[in-house]
Amino acid sequence: MEGSRQRLALVTGSSRGIGRAIALKLAAMGHRVVINYVTREDAANDVVKAIADRGGKALAVRADITKVDQVEAMFQRALELGESVEILVNNAGIIKDSLLMRMTDETWDNVLDLNLRGAFLCTRTALRGMVRGRWGRVVNIGSVVGMLGNPGQANYAASKAGMIGFTQSVAKEVASRNVTVNYVAPGYITTDIVEGLPQPIKDRIMARIPLQRFGKPEEIAGMVGYLVGDEADYVTGQVFAVDGGISIG
Repeated sequence: MEGSRQRLALVTGSSRGIGRAIALKLAAMGHRVVINYVTREDAANDVVKAIADRGGKALAVRADITKVDQVEAMFQRALELGESVEILVNNAGIIKDSLLMRMTDETWDNVLDLNLRGAFLCTRTALRGMVRGRWGRVVNIGSVVGMLGNPGQANYAASKAGMIGFTQSVAKEVASRNVTVNYVAPGYITTDIVEGLPQPIKDRIMARIPLQRFGKPEEIAGMVGYLVGDEADYVTGQVFAVDGGISIG
């Protein structure tokens, strides 16, 4: 990692999909990585092993990021790999789709709690060390749905749109301490959720993507790698769509 210091990174929801790809990318850059998970312990341990096999250092930590005590405990466990978390990637999220008129209070609350409250709790905790150390990188993984909206996803869109305002506000608060906060908005990426869609729905989505393909988790990870690196020292409060052009209409 020429010209850069090895840092301690924490990626929420990183046992599979985009989170896994981000964790592997950060490890390849030389960073030590905390792999956060809730239910997929075997998958999280597989990520740790993949990083270790390539000569890196990683630690799997179970934590429900909607719970203050579990977030605090996770950051304490992270200290096994370094002095403080200097890179935080808020990736964890869920989708529970429903038309708004049929959406239950629980469905709304569950999505907002994990996608938005979880990012708030983790960022608040991470900033203590970042501000003290006068260096930090926070990358929030959102969605183009937070920019465009989508029928049946009012809860998900609200959580990801809220994260944009969160990103820009926190970026202004901590910029003087050399801490940057940015937002990456993936489009349709080849994760389990997209792969499981019926073919007619995939075809309709594909017709809206100028590049005429779904994205790869590694392409999201590449953007995150840039944002946490030295080349992005002057970049903060920004929204980066990695979506094959779907957001340009």
